[in-house]
Amino acid sequence: MPRVKSGTTTRRRHKAIIAKAAGYWGKRHIWYKVAKENVQRAEIFAYRHRKERKREMRSLWIARISAAARSHGMKYNEFMNGLTKAGTTLDRKVLAHLALEEPESFANLVEVAQQGLAQAAPAVA
Repeated sequence: MPRVKSGTTTRRRHKAIIAKAAGYWGKRHIWYKVAKENVQRAEIFAYRHRKERKREMRSLWIARISAAARSHGMKYNEFMNGLTKAGTTLDRKVLAHLALEEPESFANLVEVAQQGLAQAAPAVA
């Protein structure tokens, strides 16, 4: 049975890790063992923060919508409830963009939300 040497495979694997560690400081981008530890750590953080970024963006959108709604005299939950009852299907990302970039359109949406709340409120005699 012939002897199997794994030099090329090992070199390829090492070069891939070293390439991922390009830009790291000191031994971290030179030595395979240290580079491997740091690349694994970086990949763990990247995976975790991809999930966190979605949460943080939603919080940012809610804060922007809330601030814009308050400038028009409505609370965030009243605004969103009014839009839901009016049948509007805009998501928070779009609403935050409108609040920031197009305040006139957002003012129209506040009116729509107020009308939605007024229609859904029971008539008190």
